[in-house]
Amino acid sequence: MAVKREKVHLESLNELLGAPDVVDGQTEIRIDQIVPFKDHPFKVLDDERMDDLVESIKKNGVLVPVTVRPNDNGGYEMISGHRRMHASKIAGLTTIPAIIKEMSDDEAIIAMVDSNMQREEILPSERAFSLKMKMEAMRRQGTRSDRKSTSDTEYRKSDDDTSDTQYQKYNSAGIVGKGVGLKEAQVRRYIQLTGLIPKVLNLVDQKRISIITAVQIADFDVEHQEWIYEYFEKNGVLMKEQLTAAKKEDFENMTKYSFFQLLNQSIPALKDTGRLDISRKTLNRYFPKEYSTTRCEEIILSLLADWKKERDEADV
Repeated sequence: MAVKREKVHLESLNELLGAPDVVDGQTEIRIDQIVPFKDHPFKVLDDERMDDLVESIKKNGVLVPVTVRPNDNGGYEMISGHRRMHASKIAGLTTIPAIIKEMSDDEAIIAMVDSNMQREEILPSERAFSLKMKMEAMRRQGTRSDRKSTSDTEYRKSDDDTSDTQYQKYNSAGIVGKGVGLKEAQVRRYIQLTGLIPKVLNLVDQKRISIITAVQIADFDVEHQEWIYEYFEKNGVLMKEQLTAAKKEDFENMTKYSFFQLLNQSIPALKDTGRLDISRKTLNRYFPKEYSTTRCEEIILSLLADWKKERDEADV
């Protein structure tokens, strides 16, 4: 009878040296060796989507490897995969499949932004700071390629000067936009949001104020942004006409009270069109669905006549 021999594991050179084994371009790395990307603009939230990701990892493991780069401390910096790493920790994993790439700081920023821009849902604040980081990285790359001290506004592509590095430096917002499906003006608008105080930027993320309104607010200094935030929270309204009027004022001797007065006085008057439209959906809340619109109108007018008669009698 043949004796079943126990298999002996021979440590690989990588194991002996403490280096990860690479299989098909990816490797397993200890999660505690990975640090988040510096100033990572994308939020990792413990929401329902995170719960779903945790459950998926528990059942199937991490299907898509994260991307990291070596750092100076013998560990790794995360480029793409912060949510997967967070979910893996919650799921109880100690290692995660990863692809290791050598990258410069600017290359890492561009790769980090591009990979996260593929997410289905991106908050305006995330988009704003990520676009700013990528545009600044691209400009630095252009600067290193072209050592001229020419100001940014002079880097225009013309018939006499078709330098690709110069054009990239001047038009980096346009190039960044093409990569994420945005126009140059949209990119610059998003980047302006990075000048908002966190309270106001949260209002944008919560869709309580529009991006256009937020861009106007970004033109004010920190103190007056605080006033605008307080006014909005108290009144629940903020119109472009109010902000336009406020920009024309001299703030040197203005108090918060006088600022609030100015905003109140700048609310545009509502235009009376002379029409009163009531939707069929609204009528169905009060009338049987088989009632025609004409029949509903007759009943409303009859009720209004009774209401007016009661008011006239009360005034006698």
